[in-house]
Parts: sequence; structure tokens; C-alpha cells
Amino acid sequence: MTLDYNRTRSFAETLNHVVDAALTADNATRPRRDYLGGSRVGHACERALQFEFAGAPKDDGADFPGQTLRIFAIGHALEDLAIQWLRAAGVDLYTRKGNRPDGEQFGFAVADGRIRGHVDGIVAAAPDALKLGVPALWECKTMNARNWRACVKDGVVVSKPVYAAQIALYQAYMDASVPGLASNPALFTAINKDTAELHHELVPFNAELAQRMSDRAVRILSATDAGDLLPRIARDRDHFECRMCAYASRCWSLAS
Repeated sequence: MTLDYNRTRSFAETLNHVVDAALTADNATRPRRDYLGGSRVGHACERALQFEFAGAPKDDGADFPGQTLRIFAIGHALEDLAIQWLRAAGVDLYTRKGNRPDGEQFGFAVADGRIRGHVDGIVAAAPDALKLGVPALWECKTMNARNWRACVKDGVVVSKPVYAAQIALYQAYMDASVPGLASNPALFTAINKDTAELHHELVPFNAELAQRMSDRAVRILSATDAGDLLPRIARDRDHFECRMCAYASRCWSLAS
């Protein structure tokens, strides 16, 4: 029996369209964040963060397509696997209070709840061979092979400053509820989505970075409340950050 390639391709494309339509429809029903997320504060452009915090409509076509939503979902699934792998290796990792599936996620809220963050996990104990100070913040990210290799080569602080800012901010704000969290290096895990390779590194608490990010978050809230726009990251719309921004048309349509 000869396989009709064109017919098969048409069927696959049709089914993918149906799957992606369901994903985007479901995503559209989710309420937007009414706070500035700690994982986002290190983003390069403060104005983009203002638009995001204020819930400004994204440019036409800038909403996440189904494929991107699938990539996000795969990232969450890989994080769940990483939790299993670390626990199997003897790492006492808490991802929710009481370590119950229905337990509340660890996190913080400051500035009347307008700055918040939820951590991936907290290491309560680890095998002696790791010489890991506890309690320790655990953050996990999934990356393609190129970004993963850069992270291995240069470390998360250099290769992924947004993640470094998130880690520092979380260590600072979580230390009150989990005493000692800022005294011990965070455990950062990166998963190569292409090869399943794992990279782990210890990230010492950077108090100066945490303070800068905290000040930055407050500046974004204050400027947004006052109706003031913070400066763009670039003078030219062709800047790579602007080309990828979901608010580029909105931003560059303004006089300044």
C-alpha cells in the first residue's frame, strides 16, 4: 500500500491546528498577572516591564502561539522530572509546603502584593558528598542546546542575567520565611532540552544585585502609578531586544 504523503501532511497539519487552537483558547481564559513577577524583574527593558505590569495589550500577532505554549508545557514536565531525579539522588527537595502535591507553593509577596515570586524548590538536606549548605534555594530552567552550552561555559550569572537576578531576589525575599536561605548558595539546575544533559551550579547570594533588582521593581511600580514611561532600552527599533518585544509597535508609536 502506497502512503499518500500529501494527504498525511494535510492530516497532521489539521490536527496540529486543532491542538494549538485548544491550547491558545485555554491560555486566553487564564487571568493576567496583576503583579510584577520576580522572575521578570531582570528583563532588559524597564518600559517593557511597565507595559507587562499594567496589562497593556500586546501587538497584533504577539500572543503566544500554540507551539510556544507546548514548549512551555514541556519545560514544566522536564522540571517535574528533575525533581524526581534529584530526590532519587538523595536530595531532600521541597517544592510545596509539607511536600504535598496539593500544598501551597513557596513564595513571597511584597509592596502590598504587587511584587511576587514563586520558587521552584528549597533543598532541606543533601548527601554529604555534595557539601551543600542548607537550606538552599533551588531554581530549574530548561534550555535549547546552544543556550545550555553557554550556561555551562560561562555560568548562569554571565550567560543568563535574568535568571541570576531572579535567584538573588528570591534569596533575599525568602530569607525571612526560610531563615538561612540567603546565607547558602542557591542550587541552579539547567536541563538541555535537546539532549537531556544536566548542568548544576551553586550561585552565592549577591546582595548588591538583589538590592538593585528590588529598587528596579519599585521604580517600575512608581513610574507606572504616576503615568510616567521609563526609558526604552535602545534608541533604534532594530535593536534585537525590541525586535523580540511583544510591545514594540505600541512603544515605538509613542513620541519618546
